[in-house]
Amino acid sequence: MIGLVFVSHSRLIADGLCQLADQMAGGRVKIVPAGGLTDNPHALGTDAALILEAIESVWSEDGVLLLVDMGSAVMSAELALDFLPEEKRSRCLISNAPLVEGAIVAALHAGMGDTLHDINRAAEDALNARKVERMPETTGTQSRK
Repeated sequence: MIGLVFVSHSRLIADGLCQLADQMAGGRVKIVPAGGLTDNPHALGTDAALILEAIESVWSEDGVLLLVDMGSAVMSAELALDFLPEEKRSRCLISNAPLVEGAIVAALHAGMGDTLHDINRAAEDALNARKVERMPETTGTQSRK
């Protein structure tokens, strides 16, 4: 089964997102946070060593999907992947999905046993999900259906 790693600059965000995704997936998926810095849990930032440890903890031959928040989270995730042997690195993927919505969708699809690329595709599709229906742009008000 695919493992999931949630990379955020905030340890609290990564931890909370794991809790939410795990509940949505019914505890059937290996999901771990990689948020904040190893040497200072209260500081904001990303840490390639922490991400590498998270990848190893959820590793399976099926692969690992990493969802990231922004900026240096991508660079740190790429650096972590560089430390993996090629046979593991080739089974890891950094998603372009939005972190929260993508994480929930990824957890649900991983729980159904989808492949790494199918899970990533579904998570990235969450980028287009509409949360609020709006009237035409000229009014700027919400519709009340």
